[in-house]
Amino acid sequence: MEFFVKSGSPEKQKTGCLIVGVFESRKLSAQAQHIDEISDGYISAIVRRGDMEGKFGQTLLLHNVPHTSCERVLLVGCGKEREFDGSQYKKLSSKTIKFLHETGTTDAISCLPLLNVKGQDLYWKVRFAVEAANDSLYQFEELKSKKSETRRPLRKITLFVDSRADLPEGEKAILHAQAISLGQSLTKDLANLPGNICNPSYLAKRAEELAKHYSAMKTTILDESELEDMGAGAFVSVSQGSDQPGKLICMEYMAGGKGEKPVVFVGKGITFDTGGISIKPSASMDEMKFDMGGAASVFGVMQAIAEMNLPVNVVGVVAAAENMPSGRATRPGDVVTSLSGQTIEILNTDAEGRLVLCDALTYIERYDPDIVIDIATLTGAVIIALGHEASGMMSNHNGLANEIESASEVTNDRVWRLPIWEEYHQQLKSPVADFTNLGGRAAGSITAACFLAKFTKKYRWAHLDIAGTAWNSGAKKGATGRPVPLLSQIVLNRIK
Repeated sequence: MEFFVKSGSPEKQKTGCLIVGVFESRKLSAQAQHIDEISDGYISAIVRRGDMEGKFGQTLLLHNVPHTSCERVLLVGCGKEREFDGSQYKKLSSKTIKFLHETGTTDAISCLPLLNVKGQDLYWKVRFAVEAANDSLYQFEELKSKKSETRRPLRKITLFVDSRADLPEGEKAILHAQAISLGQSLTKDLANLPGNICNPSYLAKRAEELAKHYSAMKTTILDESELEDMGAGAFVSVSQGSDQPGKLICMEYMAGGKGEKPVVFVGKGITFDTGGISIKPSASMDEMKFDMGGAASVFGVMQAIAEMNLPVNVVGVVAAAENMPSGRATRPGDVVTSLSGQTIEILNTDAEGRLVLCDALTYIERYDPDIVIDIATLTGAVIIALGHEASGMMSNHNGLANEIESASEVTNDRVWRLPIWEEYHQQLKSPVADFTNLGGRAAGSITAACFLAKFTKKYRWAHLDIAGTAWNSGAKKGATGRPVPLLSQIVLNRIK
């Protein structure tokens, strides 16, 4: 879909639909009031009859509004004006686009960016209107023999701004939003693919394709035998049980200053997780294709950064493996030596994500990173703690944690910080190795992060547990594309 910004008189625009807001209780927004005056009270007369109360998400499509050049005017309910915040704005933008897409409207002009949104500027309103629109229209139909067809799909949205002076900022917002949406769609596509297609070799191929497309990006692939030779015993203990060889995928985007320390993102890429010898229950095991959601988000943010052509140094590392039971699979009770030299007693082979991640976190020391953020669908315990609204965040550095929290507020891609105090590390004690890969049921998300923290002492690090936010279950089963908006914002915030 194409997006544009424009200033001028909305009523003079020739378009399939003009979108204006109405607040509770039947209070017209400034733009709706303007159209009402032009049309000799046409809108206020309809509102007085009770057809539009202004309740949040309400819609009313008007035809042939007098003295306007548009075919239709769409009134959208914005709820209580004093409570209209960024979260509601994004939801309203999404609802509006979905509604228009089903009405046969091919182009529309939205005045929603002219609304007052608590604490948000023009750039934010334009950018997140575009991101919300793209997110709401995403469909994954790559594997269907018959694709769904919309008779007259929505193709063009023009976002109205106050004046011509606002146009450059609006155009920048669209550029950023389109790039982030592209990355988010890539994340969804990869995560939605089944494990018989999206395996470690497939991810490696997609990383090589990104490097061919973007000149500032370089991709290096380390295969399982190379990982074994270098001593990445934790990683190999997971991948050795599968016929699909594991891969460590390194995507380097170096468009920043020479010698500038990079931001490093590390993604858990378990392309299918049976649990290994500690096999999972069969119910909902199909959703374990989403266990590479962290890796998928690294792909997404790397594409978004490259598409925006940002002057930064960023490295994306994906630890890709398949966790399968076989005669070669690791057994509970086995002890392995990680790339760091630390030994690990494996109590449960279904706690495998931390094993591939720990060697990846040691490997990335060679980049001398400024910050490191790993992203992983690591524990079911985080869903018990935080549900599906926020990702769990743990960090060894308060400044980095604050940086992530700030970006989450901007994007509404929420995180909640959990502690990794020394007391929790006691749950990982082992009688036969340096520590175990499992800390028991209590504080499961925290002890998983404590495990990873043992490999991150040489740099500023944060861990995002996205097990509750990376995908939806049930009738709307599918990847969400989170936390690509959050990760992209972290990089954007660092550009001076």
